[in-house]
Amino acid sequence: MTQLQDILIKNPAAVMTGLRGPRARAGSVDIRIVNGRIAEMAAGLVANPGERVIDARDSVVYPGWINTHHHLFQNLLKAVPEGMNQDLQGWLASVPYPRLNRFTPQLAQIAARLGMAELLLSGVTTCADHHYLYHANGTTETGDLLFDTAETFGMRFVLCRGGALESASAHPGFSKTALQPETLDQMVGDIERLKSLYHQDTPDAMRRVVVAPTTPTFSLPPTLLRELAHTARGLGLRLHTHLSETQNYVNFCREKYNCLPVEFVAEHEWLGPDVWFAHAVHLQPAEIRMLAQTGTGISHCPVSNARLGSGIAPVPQMQEAGVPISLGVDGVASNESGSMVGEAHTAWLIHRAEQGASATTAEEVIHWGTAGGAQVLGLGSVGTLEIGQAADLVIYGLDHPRFFGFHDVAIAPVVAGEPIAVRYSMIGGRLVVDDGVIPGLDLERMRAEAWEGVQQLMHVVD
Repeated sequence: MTQLQDILIKNPAAVMTGLRGPRARAGSVDIRIVNGRIAEMAAGLVANPGERVIDARDSVVYPGWINTHHHLFQNLLKAVPEGMNQDLQGWLASVPYPRLNRFTPQLAQIAARLGMAELLLSGVTTCADHHYLYHANGTTETGDLLFDTAETFGMRFVLCRGGALESASAHPGFSKTALQPETLDQMVGDIERLKSLYHQDTPDAMRRVVVAPTTPTFSLPPTLLRELAHTARGLGLRLHTHLSETQNYVNFCREKYNCLPVEFVAEHEWLGPDVWFAHAVHLQPAEIRMLAQTGTGISHCPVSNARLGSGIAPVPQMQEAGVPISLGVDGVASNESGSMVGEAHTAWLIHRAEQGASATTAEEVIHWGTAGGAQVLGLGSVGTLEIGQAADLVIYGLDHPRFFGFHDVAIAPVVAGEPIAVRYSMIGGRLVVDDGVIPGLDLERMRAEAWEGVQQLMHVVD
């Protein structure tokens, strides 16, 4: 991350704003950034004394992607053989949960560095990490390390403080381990500590804390679910969790609680504009209406849902109903890639495959992954390229042969997907990727640390 300086971006082939409709495209305008914010957007801007000029010829400019659901610790669990052909429940039991007690703070930090570097190099500027490396006798240090790592990279970071409160015998993940879940007092005490140390309420906050039990149906008794909602709102914090990721999830809710998952969370005060859910793959029309009426958001994770065979979320129907939509890459243990370009490309394709060629447009997908993410996270000063907004943006180079021959280069990153190079990326006007490189990052050291971490996590002893 470089020092804050005034910057003029000249001659981009196209600028996408993250907005909807006719305002989705700004054309080939220059962009002037002053004191970390967008000051001008117009053709033919002339450099001021002292400004750094970036020649964006043969490049396109996007708002920085806002990744609203991740599990950074999983960056050391890519392509674990015993989980490659498992559904979600089998994968949980064979990949992440048997290894939770092996994640020392050092390993968690190595995984986070790797994950944040991959995100930055795909154009992500904000990451919300659903972090659930917590248990009764474990450390809470890993949450602090995530904030420290994000600060090193200059990334906007939202810690969705997860964990489970249910008894080990009832939780499908903890039942496969000797670990014991936290108590409510442990979880709430740490959330209060994290808020006092890190949380910022501003619309361009660099740090946020969110209350995020791992799942509302498996991870805690219903009475504690409502109590956590009260705690979160009393602290002024948003709420996040997984919901309706698989059909088994829906079946469990029906059998145990005699209702649909969205009905269940509604009964326990987990709907509203301060709530967003990951996945929401299996929803009934009535549930979609409930989400829309309450302003409850969704983090759409199409690659992970496809990889685990979970299904395809009805995102076009949710968008039509007015549900706030965002994108998340989920954990790379069920994705193998932390690229938001890959996620956007899949989101553009997968609904067209299921519902027809008019089901999604590239402009809609860009909106989901930028302004949509800002909306569900409550970060109103980021997510769009407009005068006055924080300068969170990415400049993609189009010099790879896959982009030759394009008639409409503005949508190339979404419709062609990877590989695509981030030439420059900035967060609040500070360059976090400069001429294709993350300043100060030692890639060979990162590779070696990741390999050592994989060796420590390779085998699970029954």
